[in-house]
Amino acid sequence: MPYSIRNSAGAPTLAQAIIDTIPEPFVVLDDQFRVLEATRAFYETFKVDPAQTLGRPLYALGGGEWDIPALRLLLETILPEQATMDDFEVAHDFPNLGRKILVLGARKVLSSDSSNATILLSFIDVTARRANEREKEELLKQTQELLRQKQVLLDEMEHRVANSLQMIASILLLKARAVTSEETRVHLRDAHQRVMSIAAVQKHLHASSGVREIEVSSYLSTLCSSLAASMVADSQPIAIKVEADEGTVDSANAVSIGLIVTELLINAIKYAFPTDKADARVLVKYEIKGPDWKLTVADNGVGKRAGEARSADSGLGTAIVSALAQQLDAKIEIASDTTGTSVSITRATFTSRLAPTT
Repeated sequence: MPYSIRNSAGAPTLAQAIIDTIPEPFVVLDDQFRVLEATRAFYETFKVDPAQTLGRPLYALGGGEWDIPALRLLLETILPEQATMDDFEVAHDFPNLGRKILVLGARKVLSSDSSNATILLSFIDVTARRANEREKEELLKQTQELLRQKQVLLDEMEHRVANSLQMIASILLLKARAVTSEETRVHLRDAHQRVMSIAAVQKHLHASSGVREIEVSSYLSTLCSSLAASMVADSQPIAIKVEADEGTVDSANAVSIGLIVTELLINAIKYAFPTDKADARVLVKYEIKGPDWKLTVADNGVGKRAGEARSADSGLGTAIVSALAQQLDAKIEIASDTTGTSVSITRATFTSRLAPTT
């Protein structure tokens, strides 16, 4: 007669009452692995009949589907050595249930008034959880592969864009040398410089490929240094200085800001110093205050007198800067006199801490 957790009259004990409240599949076995008690969740989860369960060896339940090698290993080898075991995972195909992945917990309990050992065995069905984990892993792998393919395509596109810009710039330069009209030559050279400026911005942003935020100071310093190297002649040196607050800008806005700086810098180099000037200089300043910012490009060139228009003020460069500023939700302010010209692009209500100095 197997040991029972009920009293001699067959009435439920405290242990039996506790088992009846457990919501998870749970069984109590004697030292011969016969089922003494089981929770309702055990019967419902594994579709077994209480009358065909109580008093029978666990391995013999159903049609013998519980004779699981991993379960035998837990109960007959591991548990006698350790007396307790948690998170023991078992995968098994049940005839009426399909494949189940179970996490088992086992305790071996010796009663103080009996030499018989009792084994407490709990089951947690993690089949759905493991399936979700595998699905997430597969989705992660697919996402990583798609990102890799996207990066390959992006790199290829950037490479083709760079080559195309260089080709267009070369064609424009050849055309400028070939035409006889001076006005046409000037327009072609202007177009050439703007294509090269776009290429410069594209090159610097390509170095930060995959980065959503671009560090402003190093970005503008590198860009202005590159433009100065290609445009400032040795015969008329122009010092180009960059002052930028520490901070970052979204990579999408960095493109527009870079093009604005390029246009204003080209304009200053071309028109601010028609004659040699010993201390010719251009200051590029970028100030940040919260979400707002102010970009200023100021030179100490000839500027203009009241009522006088500089040749580039209504040209293509101004139209480009205006369009880019509008995209950035920023306003343009131009101050120009005989001491030089300052162009400011301001987002929202930014107020400079100090007036720009050249």
